[in-house]
Amino acid sequence: MTGWPSHPVVYEVNTVPWLTALRQCLGPTTTLADVPARVWDELAPVGTNAVWLMGVWERSPAGLDIARHDAALQDSFRTALPGMRPDDLVGSPYCVRRYVVDERLGGPEALAVARAQLARRGMRLILDYVPNHVAPDHPAVTARPDWFVQGTRDERDKDPAAWCDIGGRVLAHGRDPYFAPWPDVVQLDAYNGGMRQATAEVLGEILSQCDGVRCDMAMLLTNDVFGKTWGAHAGAAPAEEFWPVVIGQVRRRHPGAVLIAEAYWDMEWTLQQQGFDFCYDKRLYDRLAHEDAAAVRMHLGARVDYQERLIRFIENHDEPRAATALPGGRDRAAAVAIATLPGATLWHQGQLEGSRMQLPVFLGRRPDEPVSSDLGRFYHRLIAAAAVLRRGNWTLLGVNGWPDNPTHRDLLAWAWHGSLLHHLVVVNLSDHASQGRVVLPWEALRGHDWRLTDLVEGQVYRRDGAELAGAGLYVDLPPWGAHVLALEPR
Repeated sequence: MTGWPSHPVVYEVNTVPWLTALRQCLGPTTTLADVPARVWDELAPVGTNAVWLMGVWERSPAGLDIARHDAALQDSFRTALPGMRPDDLVGSPYCVRRYVVDERLGGPEALAVARAQLARRGMRLILDYVPNHVAPDHPAVTARPDWFVQGTRDERDKDPAAWCDIGGRVLAHGRDPYFAPWPDVVQLDAYNGGMRQATAEVLGEILSQCDGVRCDMAMLLTNDVFGKTWGAHAGAAPAEEFWPVVIGQVRRRHPGAVLIAEAYWDMEWTLQQQGFDFCYDKRLYDRLAHEDAAAVRMHLGARVDYQERLIRFIENHDEPRAATALPGGRDRAAAVAIATLPGATLWHQGQLEGSRMQLPVFLGRRPDEPVSSDLGRFYHRLIAAAAVLRRGNWTLLGVNGWPDNPTHRDLLAWAWHGSLLHHLVVVNLSDHASQGRVVLPWEALRGHDWRLTDLVEGQVYRRDGAELAGAGLYVDLPPWGAHVLALEPR
């Protein structure tokens, strides 16, 4: 992570729809190389360290044809994009034919221009890699069929949705163990040594064009998950795990690159140990979206060195829009949490504007939606405040209450501090007002009066240091309310 901040902020852009929108005013042939400086200036909020351009690789014509004939997919497309036109369907960015920048985006030269534009603004570039599968028309499918999970014609006849015929061989469609196979991709064999070597080479080539890579469904390639998913088709597991072999080679060529694992099923720690810098914190997302403060507090009790290597989010291209999934202000409370916790933070294009439609990744145009200027101001203030706040040591704090008022249980609190307490965050993760006293275990607070400035809302409070160090900080927050406080001695 040479040169990267300890707690980076990543902004995800769905590249093709973004460029499609720009073409309405810049012309139909606009590529990444033609994006004006003012657009790059305004692309990501102040406090962003990296932009993830999702979907830059050459998409599969074969996969596109499959999507055109899938009735369920077509229904979802028309729901997301009323008035959908044939050219709005551009194919899945996770059905990759080749890891070459799509010519419709301007090819590799245009991506290099985009990377340079981001670098001038102090931001790094993140791209995708899909290690589990490739498109059926990827050159390796016919050139190196031994890199893929293979079956028999009897298996294909019994379960045609799980297998395909390519080049006279029966190959498995890609899948994870909990869902039906994906009909537009072919499953790579994670145990195959040649495939592992090819993965390291492709990742190295990708990282010569960017500063970090987000690896799709990274846990599917671990020996245990791959073996359980494919059983006898997997064969005997190799002595070494997939990711340490691959990442070890990549690190020698790109020691400063950041590798992000899309991870589920509580496999974050495993993938951290296997070489990833950051892993998706899906468990925190679920708890912020569907559970209570006690569940979140338990989650945040994990070791700090583990938490520092998680990437927190409440929205991305795979999840419903936060404005719909976390209604009534819960989205703002959750946003304060993920912005101010240790680790990386991921924001999604459209989230800051209050977009409500989750766009299928197959589509190249977004629907028109109203913009919430109030929500935008909140997010921009929050992200800018978090850039200042996340320094020094992070500490999870307790909150006390009273026998006749249990609402303190719905308050979450933590601090970032150096020799003296500098910043304090309190979040009310409930739909009712909550009161409590935040325990501040710093005796150095005594002897001063303190000015507490809310960096998001702007209010200023004054408190006595002896009270803060003794009884704690009294807070009274509205439903889904939060404080992001800077503490300074008066």
